[in-house]
Amino acid sequence: MRVTLLEEGVLYVHREDVPPFKKGGAVTRNTYFWALKSIADRAPRGKDWEFERSVWIALCRMLLSFSESGYLGFRETVLEFPLGTRIPDELRACSTFEG
Repeated sequence: MRVTLLEEGVLYVHREDVPPFKKGGAVTRNTYFWALKSIADRAPRGKDWEFERSVWIALCRMLLSFSESGYLGFRETVLEFPLGTRIPDELRACSTFEG
């Protein structure tokens, strides 16, 4: 998931990379959607989702857990930072650089 980090400590997940909810869809994917939405500070439909620094540890643990399940793809469960961005310590285990 491509992200942008603001100096104010807000992480934005690009709207194109937010997991979709599909009525009647796969249980794991829908659970992933609701789990991420539940800890997001703002998750408006069709816009970037916002995660403030206070939930970053929970976000990282959640991403690692879903990644380890094997049901979702790598790009769906890893935060992709722009090259040259300093990845915060709280997110390092679940992050990489865009490539």
